[in-house]
Amino acid sequence: MFYKKTSTGYKEMLPGIKMKTLAFGTKTLLSEFKLNMGTVIPEHHHVHEQTGYLVSGAIRLTINDETFDVVPGDSWCIESNIPHSVQVIEDSLIIEVFSPVRKEYLPH
Repeated sequence: MFYKKTSTGYKEMLPGIKMKTLAFGTKTLLSEFKLNMGTVIPEHHHVHEQTGYLVSGAIRLTINDETFDVVPGDSWCIESNIPHSVQVIEDSLIIEVFSPVRKEYLPH
């Protein structure tokens, strides 16, 4: 699969959070998230391992009760079923990989 960058195709996941699937295979899914300053992603967990990279902006990421102030160039990996949440400090752009594939993130 090859993905050519476009400015379309984002869907709103929560108010202030837009996501677009960039590429996917049988075991992984690559996605881009645009997060607006002031948005909070409440604590949640899922079966998917989640590996991320902050391209721009600033977030406060809490993983299993440990909090990190994340700046561009920082990355993380959240194992399956580990609680995590996010506070968006500045408008931010994040790239994340999920495994297994999040079927709800597949383009229709």
